[in-house]
Amino acid sequence: MKLEMKDQPGQLVAALKPISAVGGNIIAVIHQREATTPAEALDVQIVLELPEGRLENLLELLREQGVSVVRIGEERLLYECTLIMIGHLMHTDISDTVDRIDRTGSAEVTELSLVMPAINSPSSARITIRSTTRPEMKKAIRLLREVAQQKELLIVEPLEDA
Repeated sequence: MKLEMKDQPGQLVAALKPISAVGGNIIAVIHQREATTPAEALDVQIVLELPEGRLENLLELLREQGVSVVRIGEERLLYECTLIMIGHLMHTDISDTVDRIDRTGSAEVTELSLVMPAINSPSSARITIRSTTRPEMKKAIRLLREVAQQKELLIVEPLEDA
């Protein structure tokens, strides 16, 4: 959620306490001053997990603290894994590779960075996949391995668990 509050000492704590009070778990707090925000206002983005049915109570508590909720968004792709692909990615239709992962409905390619040194040389890509659950991430990586084998691509996987 994106919050707007007075730019005064103690306001961030005033926004975080209600999250704790309703049983929420704060994952990340992003605070940066933006030129589009009036000098007396502060924008803060908070990524949190909230038990089912507690959002309305949280919104009420935030209003009581003088904190405005500018935007609320639900993130369904909570797990992320970044891998490297090496091979003739363009010649083997990289968009098909991405589409196969995206078609699962539970995992998506959210970032793709491609380096092509020369027309006939192998290229490399950094690919980031996000999924709804850990088992779905494992399925997406398994699918990427299968595609890589079919297209004779090398996959460099992270050492940590997805």
